[in-house]
Amino acid sequence: MNIVEASGLGKRYGGTWALRECTLEVPAGRVAALVGPNGAGKSTLLNLAVGLAAPSASAVTVLGGRRAGSPAALDGIAFVAQDTPLYKNLTVADMIYLTRSLNRRFDQPYARARLDELGIPLKRKAGKLSGGQQAQLALTLALARRPRLLVLDEPVAMLDPVARHDFMATVLAAAVHGVSVLLSSHVLTELERVANYLIVLARGRVRLAGQVADLLAAHGQAGLEELALSYLRESPSAVPR
Repeated sequence: MNIVEASGLGKRYGGTWALRECTLEVPAGRVAALVGPNGAGKSTLLNLAVGLAAPSASAVTVLGGRRAGSPAALDGIAFVAQDTPLYKNLTVADMIYLTRSLNRRFDQPYARARLDELGIPLKRKAGKLSGGQQAQLALTLALARRPRLLVLDEPVAMLDPVARHDFMATVLAAAVHGVSVLLSSHVLTELERVANYLIVLARGRVRLAGQVADLLAAHGQAGLEELALSYLRESPSAVPR
């Protein structure tokens, strides 16, 4: 089963194509790293996959053929955007209550236990937490929905190395327990530790996709970072028009 699948997928904003002729099949059970320069179409692809944007060409399906954005798809996907959106004036406990109220499935005991383990006080306002704590709160709320697919858009971009490591350790633990993961990041060293599937985007198109081990063997590269950079150096960052 493919957790994300598209053929000829495209998204245009005005006269500019942010994503064009995107074809990919991401098998379930993978931690898929989506890499590319600024303007490559990474956030656009993720927004299409979670139903936050409508395609201009073709379509994308998730969770084994469900239309992205449909109720059946939304019920099985959790998404953490780049700025880890939280209601800054609400307490952590309020964020748990709100998320539980807005979702059909929410594991409140897990959320509380995980936040306690992390030392994140329930009575503290989200806006008063450190950047790492805010990221962990957003991730905990996402995982408490018990998704089949976890989508993360640049989740560690603003974190210090320790917070980044802790965040990615949580993602890896979720993957070990059967959650498929699709994440974009510029921090290739962190992706090297967790990803077993790679998608390289440049100029709004998929340049490379496949199992990391197979790609490394086929291209004679020693690691994911070197492989991704070898493709990115060949492609300008401009988006096709």
